[in-house]
Amino acid sequence: MKRQIIIAAFLVCIAGPLFGQTAAATSLTADEVMAQVFERDTQRETLGGGYKGSREYVLYNHRLDKRAEMVVAVFCDAEGTKHFQVVSEDGWKSANKHVLRKMLESESETSRPGNRLKSRLVPDNYEFQKVGTESVQDRPAYVIEVRPRRSDTYLFRGRIWVDAEDFALVRAEGQPAKNPSFWTRSVHFSAQYHKSGPFWYPAETTSVTEARIFGTTDVSIRYFDYSPLSNSTHGSANPAPTEVKYVQH
Repeated sequence: MKRQIIIAAFLVCIAGPLFGQTAAATSLTADEVMAQVFERDTQRETLGGGYKGSREYVLYNHRLDKRAEMVVAVFCDAEGTKHFQVVSEDGWKSANKHVLRKMLESESETSRPGNRLKSRLVPDNYEFQKVGTESVQDRPAYVIEVRPRRSDTYLFRGRIWVDAEDFALVRAEGQPAKNPSFWTRSVHFSAQYHKSGPFWYPAETTSVTEARIFGTTDVSIRYFDYSPLSNSTHGSANPAPTEVKYVQH
């Protein structure tokens, strides 16, 4: 269990814009788009505020026909560090203990300000290439290919979709930059985000892991009841993600 199941967990407490912005010019390069994303992130960190919300985790292993479920409350403070409280657990106890709870511990540790730089979507970690533009949720979005600059299980290769008005991530998918374990054949993840008022929040994350011993394991995370801690839009954090992390158990 410890080394056979790899789960994609997303760090979702850094920034997008606080308000909708004027539509961006389609002539922007990938690096210019990501610079705008980073600028919104810096704005959030400066203004602070944090957010709170809830998550529902569902893990299912096809070979063993076992299922684990967990409901979690999350609190992200003004510095971006996440704090979790398990509200309920059901099903496969071993997976709850050794997979889902470990995911929470690792995500909390990596969300600390000193650790977030390792997985942020910034030029130090990634090369970016614009593929084109698409409509996502009836809004224009840049499609950008991301290539990790080093072989690291905390980075990924794949594509992201960046809202062309707010410069926030609306979709991401890919694979880890480095296979986390001999026991793992492959990992693929997909993440969706949505806009609520002036804020962008995670909506759903899914991952599929193919392991040599345990076979296929699916994990889905549903995010709900997310809201800023401050009622003032000038003091609220926006948890649109610019980080992706993989957790090995």
